[in-house]
Amino acid sequence: MKVLTDSHTAGPRKIGGWATAGLLCALLAVPALGLNSFAAAADTFPPTSPYLGEIRRDASGKLIVMPAKAPAAEAAGQSASGTARILRVGPQLAIRTIAAAAALARDGDIIEIEAGDYMGDVAIWTQNKLTLRGVGGRPRLIAAGASAEQKAIWVVRGGDITVENIEFTGARVPDKNGAGIRFERGRLIVRNCHFHDNENGILTGGGDGELDIEDSEFGHNGRSEGHNHNIYIGAIKKLRVVGSYFHHGKGGHLLKSRAAENHILYNRLTDESGGRASYELEFPNGGIAYVIGNIIQQSAATENPNIISFGAEGYQHPDNELYLINNTLINDRPEGGSFLIVRPGAQIVKAYNNLLLGKRPLNTGIDGEFINNPNVDAASFVLADRQDYRIRRESPLHRSYRSPGTANSGMELAPIREYVHPAATRPLITTPTLPGARQTLQPDKAP
Repeated sequence: MKVLTDSHTAGPRKIGGWATAGLLCALLAVPALGLNSFAAAADTFPPTSPYLGEIRRDASGKLIVMPAKAPAAEAAGQSASGTARILRVGPQLAIRTIAAAAALARDGDIIEIEAGDYMGDVAIWTQNKLTLRGVGGRPRLIAAGASAEQKAIWVVRGGDITVENIEFTGARVPDKNGAGIRFERGRLIVRNCHFHDNENGILTGGGDGELDIEDSEFGHNGRSEGHNHNIYIGAIKKLRVVGSYFHHGKGGHLLKSRAAENHILYNRLTDESGGRASYELEFPNGGIAYVIGNIIQQSAATENPNIISFGAEGYQHPDNELYLINNTLINDRPEGGSFLIVRPGAQIVKAYNNLLLGKRPLNTGIDGEFINNPNVDAASFVLADRQDYRIRRESPLHRSYRSPGTANSGMELAPIREYVHPAATRPLITTPTLPGARQTLQPDKAP
């Protein structure tokens, strides 16, 4: 039996025990018949019928029929091919809430969410090969005290899910670990999204999960106690973060990952004025970490003197390798501190072409390969006090780049892109010539 949607209720509702398909066909084909006339003939219709429309209640409570706009069942979202579907969500559409779309969605669907504010509209996604994207602007998902399973605005434990162009804000739960997204299983791609003012931006479990984050922003997430982070990745299989902007921590870290394999490429992790992040980047259990082409800045207000930490809580993975290549590292803490701390026991520590603005060298007794990691002053940059870390044209640093070669895995370590603010990257059209994350004098901001 199909279920009719009553727009006056929060979810689907069965009306009178009739099959939806039969009722729709009867009302659309013979509108002159009353409901009593239809009841006697309902069993003459086939068990399944094409989508023809919806039954709703008008302001007086009377049942009315809303015919489908096209045979392809646009309101339900079925494509012309009859396989993949597009489910459209919006306050004036047949599917008004994200929670309703989550209940209706099937493997392979595309959920398009109209721009606007969605208050307390939380959801759990368990499907496979699902795409969730904002259209017509970036929709704002405002927790407003609600949470899915007392965990997050969205809980994701599907097979392969992509989230694009959505804003998550305000997640708070009783155990103080509320997240914009709680990722528990499968593979998740987050692209062009914004997470702010949550207890955690993204929080993951462990297992064989894989998380890709591209061109996204994380700011003002965490709690003053320092146990929450802009993003906190558990012991998953793989994390990849590219072209993203992390800023203004609230006592926790800008990015913390326990993943077995980490690709942190061409991002901006800058705590900035008013930020109080602890570490900017931490891998507490080691693993393999490729940290290439990032701008990483510690604010003056931090209580932690260290910027990047590797293995501080003990190595939990069979392979523990850190590749720190062509990053620009800035320590604005007046008392100074360490750019990098590494627990003894890592198999490989390789640091090439990192540019340091601060008082101490990169290597303070760490066992590893450290090549061409110069300390510079603020005058080396175009406008360091405004986070514009392009190297001046007249700087002697030009053509001082040293090739980092390959990682133990065979991966080429030379940067091939550079970060562009806010939350984007662009390809390098020539071989790198400079230390640090910025290789060109092109404008720092994306057009």
